[in-house]
Amino acid sequence: MSQFTRLGLVGRRDNPGVTESLQTVVEFAGARNLELVLETFTAQMLTPSLSAGVPVADRDQLGDRCDLLVVVGGDGSLLGVGRELARSQVPVVGVNRGGLGFLAAIPPDQIEAQLAQVLAGDFLIEKRFLLDACIVRDGVELPGSNALNDIVVHAGTMARMMELALSINGEFVYDQRSDGLIISSPTGSTAYALSAGGPIMHPDLDAIVVVPMFPHTLTARPIVVPGDAQLEITLGSVSNNTPQMSCDSQVDFDLREGDCVRIRKYPHTLQMIYPSGHSFYETCRSKLDWGSRLASTTR
Repeated sequence: MSQFTRLGLVGRRDNPGVTESLQTVVEFAGARNLELVLETFTAQMLTPSLSAGVPVADRDQLGDRCDLLVVVGGDGSLLGVGRELARSQVPVVGVNRGGLGFLAAIPPDQIEAQLAQVLAGDFLIEKRFLLDACIVRDGVELPGSNALNDIVVHAGTMARMMELALSINGEFVYDQRSDGLIISSPTGSTAYALSAGGPIMHPDLDAIVVVPMFPHTLTARPIVVPGDAQLEITLGSVSNNTPQMSCDSQVDFDLREGDCVRIRKYPHTLQMIYPSGHSFYETCRSKLDWGSRLASTTR
């Protein structure tokens, strides 16, 4: 008997392809007599004939109502779910209706086959740690957010630089003039941090990478620090900028001169489910175009 019997279903809004895949998941669950709980907005995307009689819950309640969460969308959808539901420890599996699909691994045309594989117990589980950030202003800790990919402290305005100081575990590291800093988890190393020149980190690594954004010196390079490190970024002069802290590029906080952004590991992990055979390296090959071989040459 499958260890997953109560499925929660979340879909990205305003995407016709998502609605089609949601319908496939609902019909799959019905054919197998699985309990299904629809996220509130997801239920509105389905026809009344499909959603009638199916329990509905707000997203923050799904962790208590189901034992497997199916997210239909892209990696952005999984970032939002990860931030909200990692604390519940409900496992999450993604159906890719977005772009690259580093996190959402199930293709739309394989929903039934790969969900059946997962329900049969033929799956891998990856525990992805999140980052947790808060703002300390005038000695007072203000509410912040967690992030599955990255915390970015940036100038907030194009072509403007900011001054900042980085400390790790209470030890001063450097002062810097740049567009900002990206603090990334291993999961986020293939996202914004990669675009800024950071290293690709395997998801199993217990490490955090710090990537400067267009620093005003050629010697500033990304550094990788232990996953249990506490990082503090203190803002210096911000001129006429409107600096911000951005969490997964989805949740933003305004910053002021003198603010300290404090970042540490979030106490809960996101449990990602993948059908057996999933490979991080294969994902890199296919998503980052590593798969092309050098053409043979003849002389």
